[in-house]
Amino acid sequence: MGFARQVFVIAAKDLRAEIRTKEAINASAAFALVILLLFSFAFDLDPDTNREIASGLLWLVFAFAGTLLLNRSFVRELPNDCLDALVAAPIPSSALFLGKSLANYVLLLAIEFLSLIVFGIFYNVRWTSQFAQLMLVLALGTWALTIMGTIFSALTVNIRLREVMLPILIYPFLVPALMSAIQLTLDLMAGKPIGPEKVAWLQMLLGFDVIYTAVTVFLVENVLVG
Repeated sequence: MGFARQVFVIAAKDLRAEIRTKEAINASAAFALVILLLFSFAFDLDPDTNREIASGLLWLVFAFAGTLLLNRSFVRELPNDCLDALVAAPIPSSALFLGKSLANYVLLLAIEFLSLIVFGIFYNVRWTSQFAQLMLVLALGTWALTIMGTIFSALTVNIRLREVMLPILIYPFLVPALMSAIQLTLDLMAGKPIGPEKVAWLQMLLGFDVIYTAVTVFLVENVLVG
């Protein structure tokens, strides 16, 4: 079985398991929507101010909701020693890790699309005016969140306070990627394309995606096997 097929088999297994139980995605989506609704009623903001706070608010919601979803990535394998069986399976640890990351990526993107729809309605922000570029930033920023969240989910899976430890560990590493995504989204929410002055932020976000992916794939063997 080729490496790519192994990755997709693991991703499909995780997606089927989550669609069947809906444990993580329900909690994560509910959290994101509640936070967006609470902020919309807590502040009576004009449309210009809404666009100014949109990027920061959205990415904070994505980051917090994402940890709820990512925390379940390896926890669901603990019953019946399923995680030990996966680690002992004749596939590379990197394929197992990337497969789980891909499944988490798809689920998190689904939650983000739902959040964007709710955000556009309650905050009166036309986020579709620069749709293609916004999707690019969303894809790059979400991958950074997913790849780091998945590796730390594997690292904390056997810790009793993993629900607390995961956010503490992941957010400091995500600061550069989140800053880049927020800066890029700020103009896009205002209907402006990514200009020359923001290209450096896009390059930084892409660079961190590459670095995060390379480092986590290199370290995952030690994290899973020890």
